[in-house]
Formats: sequence, structure tokens, C-alpha cells
Amino acid sequence: MFKRHIMVITVVMASIFYWQSLPDPLFNKPVSTVMLDRNNQLLAAHIAKDEQWRFPTITHVPKKFKSAILTFEDKRFSYHPGVDPIAMARALYLNISNGRKVSGGSTISMQVIRLARDNPPRTVWEKVKEIILATRLEFAYSKEEILALYASNAPFGGNVVGLEAASWRYFGRTPEQLSWAENATLAVLPNSPALIHPGRNRLRLKEKRDALLASLHDNKTLTAIEYKLAVLEPLPIKPRRIPHLAPHLLATLMRNRDSSRIKTTLLRTEQTRIERLMLHHAKYLSLRDIHNLAALVVDNETFEVVAYIGNSPFGSRTEHGHAIDIVHRPRSSGSILKPLLFARMIQSGELLPDTLVADLPTQYAGYMPENYDREYRGAVPAKYALARSLNVPAVRMLREHGVSRFYNFLQKTGMRTLSRPADNYGLTLILGGAEANLWDMASIYANLANTAKQDRYKLETRYKKLRVNASQPVSEGHISQISPATAWLTMKALMEVSRPGTENHWREFTSSRKVAWKTGTSFGLRDAWAIGSDTRYTVAVWVGNASGEGVAGLTGVSSAAPIMFDIFNKLDKPEQDFRAPLHLMKRIQICKDNGYLSNANCASKEVWIPRESHFQKTSPHHRYVHLDNNKQWQVNSRCESVSKMKHVSWFELPPGQAYYYKQTHSQYRPLPKLRPDCRINIASKQHGPIDILYPLPGTRIYIPTDLARQKSRTIFEAVHRQTSATLFWHLDEKYLGTTENFHNLALNIAPGKHTLTVVDDNGYRVSRKFEVLGRE
Repeated sequence: MFKRHIMVITVVMASIFYWQSLPDPLFNKPVSTVMLDRNNQLLAAHIAKDEQWRFPTITHVPKKFKSAILTFEDKRFSYHPGVDPIAMARALYLNISNGRKVSGGSTISMQVIRLARDNPPRTVWEKVKEIILATRLEFAYSKEEILALYASNAPFGGNVVGLEAASWRYFGRTPEQLSWAENATLAVLPNSPALIHPGRNRLRLKEKRDALLASLHDNKTLTAIEYKLAVLEPLPIKPRRIPHLAPHLLATLMRNRDSSRIKTTLLRTEQTRIERLMLHHAKYLSLRDIHNLAALVVDNETFEVVAYIGNSPFGSRTEHGHAIDIVHRPRSSGSILKPLLFARMIQSGELLPDTLVADLPTQYAGYMPENYDREYRGAVPAKYALARSLNVPAVRMLREHGVSRFYNFLQKTGMRTLSRPADNYGLTLILGGAEANLWDMASIYANLANTAKQDRYKLETRYKKLRVNASQPVSEGHISQISPATAWLTMKALMEVSRPGTENHWREFTSSRKVAWKTGTSFGLRDAWAIGSDTRYTVAVWVGNASGEGVAGLTGVSSAAPIMFDIFNKLDKPEQDFRAPLHLMKRIQICKDNGYLSNANCASKEVWIPRESHFQKTSPHHRYVHLDNNKQWQVNSRCESVSKMKHVSWFELPPGQAYYYKQTHSQYRPLPKLRPDCRINIASKQHGPIDILYPLPGTRIYIPTDLARQKSRTIFEAVHRQTSATLFWHLDEKYLGTTENFHNLALNIAPGKHTLTVVDDNGYRVSRKFEVLGRE
């Protein structure tokens, strides 16, 4: 009885030992991080920590490789329980007959165990262990899983481990794309990995490969013609370079990875094509001391990233910050926020695309914006100001809209880089005072383009977030604050932006792609942006130096825009362009001259605006004036009978705007003078035809000394609707002199607060307070 108990205990213990004998996990070696495109094509891989190209375990073995490896290694794999008695007996016979070891008789299952145990010494005791563990392996895994484990961990020469790594290393393709000859080559390598070394053992490797091909032909796996063609294929000459596309994206995803096999939304063909293009541009830019660039291509429908260029592909990764992924780095935004302000103000009913915005010298609390060309146009339509990227109108628009309102809007659209309070940015927010990154801006523009092509306005529509990791679900942000009609009007305005170089002739070709786009250039010429959208794609490009060093000539138009349009030319053209969502719009009458609602005093035109717009501003620039019979003089009832008056509708801008406006609009006519015998309505003097261009209200002036240590003079400037008018200048009620035609006066003024007063010969006057700073 005791012996029986001992036997039972022994059997139980042996069973427990047997059941727990299999290592868990079976393989615990570091693996390479593999990045795939949306079609499972290899984009890039990062070598494992032990310097081996060991890709993550595959779940499926291609049919051709399965046939080849089983024919070569384990013909009865599908039937044996982990050990093949026939193969073992055959190996024993061959080893005794030859007086040395010529065959091990190991099955695929036994080889998996051997690989999992790091290839221990080949002894009888180790062979017994392999046999026991192989039978246990068969209980734990299916035949397909065992074969996949073998294919994933078998050595293929050098530092290449696993079928997938070998397929890319030696043939540059996926295992599924390999030919019979290529599969046969890989099937014989785990048995003799050294045969793959370039320049050595080539004949022996070919003999083994061809012998396997002959066996495949003999067992009817290959037809005669397949066999003849297979043996003619050459062997790989040397290992190939593992694909290295989108390396910055791989590095970024590796920091937050939850898997060693990362599937992305990229398209390998587009990524390859655009990287070649970027290399060409990077070489040219480096000659101008511009060393970094980045680009994104986004699908406007799915918000999936199609191509990702994190930095310049030209030059050493250790120089000029080439290893940095610029896509997510905050940079000065330049002018790329202007379309968003334009859209937001249309949506909130503050302006229309044709509404005039003042463009003249402007100062707010010491901040004086300037246009890129240092010119002023007096007044321009909002859509023109956007298309020409004029800074002064943009600052005036932001001041009217409100910095805090716009700041909150930007945050809700997905701009995550606004790290300071709104008041800290102030009006510079619209001209590059904010930090932006390429990822957020591509997302915002893609959302704008997607909204512009919608045929319904859903109040609950939310902003979509970009996606590059295919394993992550599509996510949404805040509720959109832009309607399809507003987005379309914004896209329409951005299509009028002048393109660089030969692209500027796009309207002459019916096949041209219509792109709504915007550039931006930061202060100091440190950052150049270009972002554009058609109905299918959004392309965002940044160019500059990662160090923040400015470069002469680095602008969005000259440096980033050519790259953006070249990328668009590499992409498939959309089937249709942006179309006006007329069913979401309404028609109104506006004045042709200034874009305000018609007040019956102006020549009008019909335009389409968003149906939800509550724009209610009537024209402030059109009024009826009373002229004499010859329309040469203004008159009133004090000097002319009503029956002899001509009542005429007149387009009249404020004097400061008119001064610049008429320089580019020859058709603009100043209001006729008041006839000398007509008395002035004193109540209207303060609203007369004079304006002071400098100093601006509240200006604080510092007057430097010249090289001769003489105090410089300050040039004061005024304008009058009538160029022939005489102006009388007073400073602190003290008469200074007169000017005619050109109203400039150079003055030497003591420090302190002053009041400048200018009066014309009809008694109209205007005053301006300013301060001259002392030397301290």
C-alpha cells in the first residue's frame, strides 16, 4: 500500500512538474519596435536593445514559407506530438553509420524549445529535456502558433532573427511578397545561418536552396515551370537597409507606445514620395543656412495623417537639431491665425468679407503694428486684408473682436500651446505673439476645410482631432463654432492669396488644383509657415532653424509655400472643389464701395452670407451732400436756395483713411469745398476734414540726439480732404506756423505732456495729446 502511495505521489509530482515545465513567457528577449503604414507595409523599425533585428512575434506564417520550412525541417509536423520517432530513428542510424553527428532529428517543436532556452550545449540530457518540453509545448499551443513562434525566433544569419526581419533585411519586402526561391533561401538559413554572409558560402547556399526547391517540385508543391524559374533566381548579394521612413514619428510613438508593433495611418507610397521631395528642398535650404523643416499631410475626411515629416532628412542627426521632432514643438505662429479671426468675426456678425477695415498708422498702448511692405492703403475689404496678410487691419479687427474672446476660441479649436493668459499676449496674438505647433495648426485647418464642404449645419458638430496611431480611436474636442457657410467664405478668401513663382499662373489652367492657403512669418525671420487645404487634403509646412536663429529671406511665401505646393502636386487631385453651400446662406444688398449694408445712399450689389449671420451695420461712409448747380461747391440753406441745390450721394472716408486710400484708388473723389459765402455749422467743426497722422493718440515720444550731440526734431504729419487747404499749427495754444499741400512740420519739443492743434482755413480743428519723454 505504501509503495502504491509513493507511486501515486510520484506520478502526481511528475505530472505537476511536467505541466509547469514550460517557461512562461516562452520568449522574453527584447524585440525591435516596428512601425507599419495603414496597409501593414513596413515604414521603419528600431533595433532591439540587444542589437538584434528581432521583430515582434508574427501570428501567421505565409503559405509558401510554411511549405518550404516543413519540407526542409519537419515533414510530419502536422501529425506528430512534438517528437517524430521516425526522424529520431533515422537520425540515430545516420549518426552511427557515419561515425559522427550528421542529423539531430529535431522537430520544429523541439527547435522552438531549444531557441527558447538560448541554444544550450547539444548533449543527450539536453535532447531529453527538449523532447519532454516539446510534448508539453504541443499541449499549450496549436500547430500554427508553434510554427509562428519558430518563424519569429529562428536565426537567419548575422544579427537577423525571425522571418519578418529576414524578409526585409535580405529582400526588402514582406514575407507574403516573397517568391518560392526567396522562401526556400530563408527556409534553409536557420539550419546554417552562416551561409548568408556576403562573399562566402554562396555556392553551398545555392545548392541547399535548389535542393529544397527540387523537393518541393517532387512533392508536387511546385509545377515544372515554377521550379525552372525558381532555380534561376539569384541569391541576395548583401543585407539591405531596413526601411527608415518617418523616423521622427517612430521616435515620438516609441515614447508612448503600448506595443512593439505600431500601426499608423500613414501611406507608405505617399510618405516615400514626399520624403524624397523634402530631401531635395532641404539640400537647397541648407545652402541658405536654413537647416530644419517639417510637414504634415492630413486627410480632411478622416483626419488621419497621410504623411509625416518631423524634420529635415538631409544632414547628420547630431547637427542642427535634426533629431528633434519639430511637428510637436511650439514655434511663433506668424500670421497663420488670421483666417481664424476672419472666420470668427463673420460667424459672430461683426463683419462681412467685403467690409472695409482701416489700414493706416495705428498705435495701441505703445504697440504700433506695420504691414510687411511698410505701406498703408487707407481702407481695404476684410477678404483683401486676409489674402494679402495685412497686419494693421488684422490688429484692428482683433481689437474690435476682443483678445480674450479670440483666445478662448483658439483654445476650443484645439490650439494647446497657449500657455499664458490672454492679456499677456495682447494684440500681438494675431501677429506671431502666440506659440503654435504644426500638429495643432494642421488639425485646425483640416477642420475648417472639412466644415467648408459640409451640406448641413449641425449645432452639435465637434472638432475632430488628428490621428496617426491607427490603434487609437478617433477623438473629438469642443463643439465647433464655425458654420459651413462661414468656413466656405474663409476658404474662398484664402484661394485669392497670390501663389509663389510659376504657381501664380494657376488660374490660366482649368486643370489647376484650387488650394485655400495661408503663410506666416515670425518676427526676426525665425519661422516660416505655409498651410493649405483643398477638399481632400490639408498640407502644413514649417521651415526654419530649430535653434531659433533668424535668416535673411526666410519667409512663408519664399521658403515654405513652394514646398507646400510641391507636396500638393504629389497628391491625388480631389474630384471636386469647394462649393458654396447656398442652401445654408442668404442674399443681402451691400454697398459696392465699402461692404456695409446698403442704406439707399450707395450703389449696391447682392452677396451671399451665412444664414445665421446677424450683421446689421449700415454704411457709415455714404451720405447725401448738397452741391451747387455746377457740382463744384458744397452749399447749404444759408447761402443757396433749395431749388438750386443738387443732392448727391457721396462716398466719403475719414480723412486719415482717405489720405492713403486715394493713393491706390484713382476713382476716389474728395468732397467739394464749402462755398466761401456759406457759413459753417460750428457744431460740426469737430467732425471736419482734418486728421492727424502723427502723433497718434496717447503716443509717448523719445527724441534721440544725433552724432553732433544735437537734439533731433520730430516730424508731425496731418492730412486734409482738400489737398489745397492751408493748415494752421498750434502747440499748447502757441501758434507754430502754416503748411500747404504737404502738411508736415518738424518740431523741437521739450519733454512733458503736450497738446497739438491743427486748424484749417474754414475753422475746422482737431487736437491730439501726446508726451515727450525726458532723457532719463
